[in-house]
Amino acid sequence: MDMNTFSLKGKIAWITGASYGIGFAIAEAYAAAGAEIVFNDINQDLVNKGLAAYAEKGIKAHGYVCDVTDEEAVQELVKKIEAEVGVIDILVNNAGIIRRIPMIEMSAADFRKVIDVDLNAPFICAKAVIPSMIRKGHGKIINICSMMSELGRETVSAYAAAKGGLKMLTRNICSEYGEHNIQCNGIGPGYIATPQTAPLRERQPDGSRHPFDQFIIAKTPAARWGNPEDLQGPAVFLASDASNFVNGHILYVDGGILAYIGKQP
Repeated sequence: MDMNTFSLKGKIAWITGASYGIGFAIAEAYAAAGAEIVFNDINQDLVNKGLAAYAEKGIKAHGYVCDVTDEEAVQELVKKIEAEVGVIDILVNNAGIIRRIPMIEMSAADFRKVIDVDLNAPFICAKAVIPSMIRKGHGKIINICSMMSELGRETVSAYAAAKGGLKMLTRNICSEYGEHNIQCNGIGPGYIATPQTAPLRERQPDGSRHPFDQFIIAKTPAARWGNPEDLQGPAVFLASDASNFVNGHILYVDGGILAYIGKQP
């Protein structure tokens, strides 16, 4: 087997919302595999923080301010990236939000906001890059889905609806554009240890685990939270030529949660 098929040398990768967290970890892995990194975030402060974080890792990255729910702004950003960096070979739809609110207490406006960021934005970004991918003769689109693409849970009705829709958008992009040598796949992270989830992993005053931490450990065959680095190998695989005949697939990186019914009480 030619291991060079995993190389991203000469590729341009755009990762949305990649100033920190999962998006940053994926971009770091792409840079190590040889890709040129482009990212955006919602405001200049986050972009500046991202640029500083990449520089600290020795990565030259191109950072832009863009609201990925704004179709006109995304179209203009893609034109700017093509003019300043080059045609995008790899798109990772990473930007996302969650609102943990019981369904009957959630406003329609809050529901729409989650759908807008987590589902409409990946549609908008993919739509913006696909024409150039068709002209170039190849392209990789990776949507950051979730276990909530398959499961439901209390307080996340909008998030689960969006991620379930993103799973099907992934399959439909594959169906429409696979003949143009465009592969669209998804990654479904399990529970990942990030700054956003840190409060759920804090030790209690008596030294015990947070109740949610206990719940996740009990439900995960790996008996731990995932780390952003756990997503790097799958992300590189799906962005590389090694996955050229993998299309419309959702790769769950969850420590086995979706395969596990749980321990008997």
